[in-house]
Amino acid sequence: MGGRAARSPMIRAGTLALAVLVSGLVSGCGLLPAGDAPPPAAPAARLILEPAEFKTLPGWRTDALADGLAAFLASCPVLARQPADQPLGYLPEHGTMGDLQRICEEVRTLDSKRTAQLQFFMERSFRPFRVRDGQTATGKFTGYYEPLLRGSWQPDARYRHPVYSRPRDIVVVDMEKFDPERRGEQLAGRVVDDRLVPYYDRREIAGGALRGRQLELLWVDSAVDLFFLHVQGSGRIQLPDGSHLRLAFSGRNGHRYSSIGRELVAQGVMKVEDVTMPSLRAWMAANPLAAEQLMLKNRSFIFFRVEPDGVVKGAMGVPLTAGRSLAVDPEYVPLGLPLWLATTDPLDPKNEKPLTRMVVAQDTGSAITGVIRGDLFWGFGAEAEARAGLMNEGGTYYLLLPRKPLH
Repeated sequence: MGGRAARSPMIRAGTLALAVLVSGLVSGCGLLPAGDAPPPAAPAARLILEPAEFKTLPGWRTDALADGLAAFLASCPVLARQPADQPLGYLPEHGTMGDLQRICEEVRTLDSKRTAQLQFFMERSFRPFRVRDGQTATGKFTGYYEPLLRGSWQPDARYRHPVYSRPRDIVVVDMEKFDPERRGEQLAGRVVDDRLVPYYDRREIAGGALRGRQLELLWVDSAVDLFFLHVQGSGRIQLPDGSHLRLAFSGRNGHRYSSIGRELVAQGVMKVEDVTMPSLRAWMAANPLAAEQLMLKNRSFIFFRVEPDGVVKGAMGVPLTAGRSLAVDPEYVPLGLPLWLATTDPLDPKNEKPLTRMVVAQDTGSAITGVIRGDLFWGFGAEAEARAGLMNEGGTYYLLLPRKPLH
């Protein structure tokens, strides 16, 4: 089953054996490392970059590069705010932020209708590196989308399930401030008697831990739809008058995400190959009481906010592009970097139809971890839901790293 389990940096819940000043620790992890920070430490030599050539990329001559470059261009305003000498990663091949900034300036001058020009630009500006996880060159690719739920500003007999905004008492700790080797990790909790303890989990929140604090944004008519909204991280709400609003990710409770599909496999209810979003929804509809208990096994809980811009944004804070924005593990793939994705079409029951295209690392997710792991954003609508719900494909990707200028 697809889904990022909501986008966010990696957050771990637990206790800190030290007193915590709330004002000093309520801080999120930046989208990109600070300019004066050292390069990220190499994680156990698992990431291996194997030089390749564009002519060897699967489907290189058939992609609509204008769409991929448009998605890359959306990241450029964020990249432009970073120091030019900031490393993109810990390997020499990664290059610097300035290398990407230079390419951003050139992209704006291209004629999107001239395919040959776009291909020449890509070949001149980037060099592909096939990603390996040790000796393994294949990984897992899932999909996510923007779901549609039915909701109301006021609860009643139909709209009974609250969507919560982020509570003010959540404390987020950037673990790098305590241990430089834990770069990118966060810990979340709440302060009780001058100590940080885990925040309320899904079961506790369902039992009323947040009730009476005026955190309810609105109410929806389906607990199952709300659960999958938590998995996707954002979505649209159709109100009773027919109008729509968009909800965006605002925070997590800090507990580790648990897959309900994996739980059903462990119980012997489903086989691994049968776990898709449609199959999970069908089982939950047929077993409503068991479904309630199943959802509570996922202790992770997501908080939302109303998105005024009317667009879906990823962890970089830029609008996501359907079919082109990829959620990745930022420990291995720098946000804002273009990649070449080589997997298979989720709508092909035989898993033989290639899905090859340029994508851009613009999002993250608590379930998206590993050297070769990606979650492709499919957009909004029935087809997007079908592709995201069925996508569970093997494949690989190539980092498109900036070439150094010849002069």
